[in-house]
Amino acid sequence: MANVHARRLRRETTDAERRLWEALRDRRLAGYRFRRQHPIGGFIVDFACIKYRLVLEADGSQHAESQADEARTASLQKGGWRVLRFWNNDIFSNKDRVLQAILAALEADAPSPGRGQSPRPPSPAMRERVVSER
Repeated sequence: MANVHARRLRRETTDAERRLWEALRDRRLAGYRFRRQHPIGGFIVDFACIKYRLVLEADGSQHAESQADEARTASLQKGGWRVLRFWNNDIFSNKDRVLQAILAALEADAPSPGRGQSPRPPSPAMRERVVSER
């Protein structure tokens, strides 16, 4: 049932979600993979990076001081997820800053390479994509 609801939400995305998804889809943000409208527990989150257990929520004014959102965040955090919430107007007016905050959260949790190993560089196509978007 959650998958049916998630599919419906993917078709009915908000403008802010669409704008953020354009920056996240196809590993466009430094190669990190995100899913949109992804079921986690009893919730469907706007975006999730499964590997790094990071949830992103795009919130409109209806979410201001929402106790339901606070309970949802607490539940996700209890399950080991980190949750970042962004106001829709920030996604529109400060998208670069929003993406920098997401990237900082991902890099703060990125596994460091083992002893004697270097991090695997992104593919040439990925490097071009990352460079062209800056």
